[in-house]
Amino acid sequence: MAPLPSAELVQNSLQLYRYLLRCCKQLPEENIRQHYRHAIRQSFKVHADEDNPERIQQIIKRAIEDADWVMNK
Repeated sequence: MAPLPSAELVQNSLQLYRYLLRCCKQLPEENIRQHYRHAIRQSFKVHADEDNPERIQQIIKRAIEDADWVMNK
């Protein structure tokens, strides 16, 4: 499974959050979806106070790459 085609449109954290949750909906089993939804929420809580724009872009890029890996797994 490929990630959603809108990955290149993700520019901020809210768009990333929505994108990742949409990717979760494509996963085959409910327990896998629940696991990744939980992991996404936890990651956003951990990085909620991040204010460096360069670091935020790095996190967005890495999250999309990770989502791509999970979807192709």
